[in-house]
Amino acid sequence: MKHKIFIVDYEQSILKLLSHWVKNKWGYDIKTFENATSMLETLDEDSPSLILLDIMLPDINGIEVLKTVKKIDEQLPVIMLSAQGNIDVALESLRIGAFDYFTKPVDHQRLEKSIQNALKNYELQRRVENLLSNLQKEYSFENIITADEKMQKVFALVHRVLNKDINVLLQGESGTGKELIAKAIHYNSARKEKPFVVVNCASIPRELLESELFGHEKGAFTGAINRKTGKFEVADGGTIFLDEIGELEMSLQAKLLRVIQEKEFERVGGNEVIKVDVRIISATNRNLYEMVKNNEFREDLYYRLNSFPITVPPLRERRGDIVLLVNYFIKKFNEKLGMNVTGVTKRAMKYLYDYAWPGNVRELENTIERAMILSDGNKINEETLPEHIKRGTKQGEIANATLFDSSSPIIPFEKLKEQAIRHALKVTNGNIQEASQKLEIGRATLYRLIEKYKIEVKKENSAE
Repeated sequence: MKHKIFIVDYEQSILKLLSHWVKNKWGYDIKTFENATSMLETLDEDSPSLILLDIMLPDINGIEVLKTVKKIDEQLPVIMLSAQGNIDVALESLRIGAFDYFTKPVDHQRLEKSIQNALKNYELQRRVENLLSNLQKEYSFENIITADEKMQKVFALVHRVLNKDINVLLQGESGTGKELIAKAIHYNSARKEKPFVVVNCASIPRELLESELFGHEKGAFTGAINRKTGKFEVADGGTIFLDEIGELEMSLQAKLLRVIQEKEFERVGGNEVIKVDVRIISATNRNLYEMVKNNEFREDLYYRLNSFPITVPPLRERRGDIVLLVNYFIKKFNEKLGMNVTGVTKRAMKYLYDYAWPGNVRELENTIERAMILSDGNKINEETLPEHIKRGTKQGEIANATLFDSSSPIIPFEKLKEQAIRHALKVTNGNIQEASQKLEIGRATLYRLIEKYKIEVKKENSAE
């Protein structure tokens, strides 16, 4: 689609010349006006991509017209034209929001380049606005699927804190939708036009996490060949979501506390103080209060992060949402996979409803996608469901009888923990992240236990 440009000039000779350049030579659609009043009336019905606006008009001064245009559409580019090379007028028009200013006679080569740049800038701004609008729609509370009273109470708390510049701590099991709620908070708050930055504290190797959060200077450590901007710096003015905050090392906890209290930090290997204005939303599936009591988490940081705690209930405590979520995921994956699954058989739905869902909404979503792919008919049946769901057990769960019987020797609990860790590290080839997940403990806890039991992990196998 061609860009449309409005040309407003009282002098017929200038109007014809500009029209010739803009339409015949440069290929844009145009509308011409000899006064501001008719242009502004048309602006209510038609939307140009740019306006070429003369300052000396017979009815309204061009500067006043510019102010009116900016009230209608702040992003719409306006290039001002004037027969007088008055520097004060030029500066005033640019201050109000004009994209450029030209004195007559106009240099048509410079004008063509200015128009091209203005249109590119306008297109980019519109794309950003559309993206932001789509994000706000995607993460509106109406798009969080629930009819459960407990979740409605969560939403009530979230609504109270939207535009209160206070740190939020989201507590709950993995897969309950804590990140989705964090995004809903951000994209419905006054910070919605600023960045939303996600950091998973459990998925980044601990030796790299400080650099990831706060950035580093060139040469700060081996491999730091360039300066790196940290996530806090990127999130300035917006929100940073610190997922799995319980995995943060003590040294980083102290630096995070400073960011909260002083709103400043230094990059790794640097001395420059970086000032930031960032709202922190953190999340954890661990009991931070117990970690504080066990000297695993700083008490002062805990109370700073816990300014406004919100607990997200697990799916097994809001079973009424299972049917809603199943139907939602079927619709979602019909579109994604090009399928036409219409529902779930009664028997399959009973299995889905009775299962405890230790992986919560995320596990349910993955289960529905898999079942749809395996389905031959237009409904999900019990044959397409994983066996552990039909048995009502966790995937990979081992019954106690397979571990111990009455003749088994009693093994000290500490020894059991050590053996379990050694076994997990052997099975995962020393992958700390994978081992911690399979042991269902935090990565930082696993590191501490490895040190406690003096377990050697080969460096080349411990990459995460």
